[in-house]
Amino acid sequence: MNRNSEIERTEAAIEAILFTMGNSVELSKIAGAIEHDEETTKKIIHNMMDRYSQNHRGIKIVELEGAFQMCTNQEYYEQLIKVASQPKKHILTDVLLETLSIIAYKQPVTKIEIEKIRGVKCDHAVNKLVDYNLVTEVGRLDAPGRPILFGTSEEFLRQFGIRSLDDLPIINKEKEEEFKIEAEEEAQLKLDV
Repeated sequence: MNRNSEIERTEAAIEAILFTMGNSVELSKIAGAIEHDEETTKKIIHNMMDRYSQNHRGIKIVELEGAFQMCTNQEYYEQLIKVASQPKKHILTDVLLETLSIIAYKQPVTKIEIEKIRGVKCDHAVNKLVDYNLVTEVGRLDAPGRPILFGTSEEFLRQFGIRSLDDLPIINKEKEEEFKIEAEEEAQLKLDV
């Protein structure tokens, strides 16, 4: 390996470290990762900083009290804001919709109760729904471990265009029985496999 490709690989490793970590990374940790002494590592990073600046890159590396961080070049703030200020579209997968339906109709409900109904773990789905602000913690169950109770939020009502939970569609009793039978058959099939 020639000297230039060695330097390029070292710089690429530094970029990967700083990009992945997001926050500042101490010089000593970077030096240890690329297997160079701190003085050499600092020179490499400063060379990278100079090149980023000369080439008008969208990113830059900043030095913060013996640590370094990759961040956005403020020169491109306007363009960044145009993208960052656009509302994110939340995609509700079948799993999320199923979990949300259980919470909407059974609230207040714990994760354990949701898992009993769904038959699978629901941590990820509930956490996503909380992130999307469709579900919120509404208290704790007065039981051992004091599990969190979940319910729908005002944002849920807003997103689904209903004024109150009383406006949720009423489940037809015959359909409910059909669903129960289908779920039991599906659960039995999984057990037989």
